[in-house]
Amino acid sequence: MLRLLNIEFIKLWNNRASKVLILAYFILLTSIALIASIKFDIGPIKFHLAEQGIFNFPYIWHFNTFVAALLKVFLLIVIVSMTANEYSNKTLKQNLIDGLSKKEFIFSKFITAVVFALVSTLFVFVVSLFLGYAFSSITESYHVFSDLEYLFAFFIKLVGFFSLGLFFGILIKRSAFAIGAIAVLFLIEIISYGILSGYYRGTNTIDNIYQFLPFKSLWNLIDQPFSRLGAVKEVANQIGEDFNFDYAVHWYEIAIVLGWTAIFIFFSYKLLEKRDL
Repeated sequence: MLRLLNIEFIKLWNNRASKVLILAYFILLTSIALIASIKFDIGPIKFHLAEQGIFNFPYIWHFNTFVAALLKVFLLIVIVSMTANEYSNKTLKQNLIDGLSKKEFIFSKFITAVVFALVSTLFVFVVSLFLGYAFSSITESYHVFSDLEYLFAFFIKLVGFFSLGLFFGILIKRSAFAIGAIAVLFLIEIISYGILSGYYRGTNTIDNIYQFLPFKSLWNLIDQPFSRLGAVKEVANQIGEDFNFDYAVHWYEIAIVLGWTAIFIFFSYKLLEKRDL
């Protein structure tokens, strides 16, 4: 496994675009800390985001993983590019000539995606721990290490998303077209969901169906955290709204994403197995 990882990271290290995207991704993850500096002073209205409790334990795990997950597209581009470039650069054929099996090739891409997801998760953990101890009014160990399931959900979300990118990279063989296809698929799913949700307003029919689709299942792993903020709840109460959301990470949501991950990896291998390279 270490040999396969070494091969992949040598390829990434020699690709300037991949290095820039990876660096930009981790810089942006670090910049979550800049949210603490957001202030609005408009006459008598003074708003400091950090004082709203976004970095309080254990809420910070929910907030930071949700925000960090929005940045995963940077690494998706890296995953798609490193897969599709194997065709355009003829390195895939050379690897197979040198003795690498097609199964090992797919496995090397997948474990690289898992390593990216794991490093990202550890990075978010460290950043969140630092911000939490710096700004949280609650630092008891019980609260600090509560809700860590959001970190696990974040890891699973990244692995599933990167597996999707791996599949499209192999399917289409051109990184720009593969990323475009993923974007089109995302738009089709989100637009159709919006239309059908409006048509079946007041029921859970569409949510029950769409929870099994790729992008909706990924989104469901970590629900939006903003309505948990005290300030948001206060405004909602003033206008007569009652937020009653289920923010928990459910086992079946993780199972659905793991199912899609297995499907993407399996069909990536089958595509590669049947192609004449």
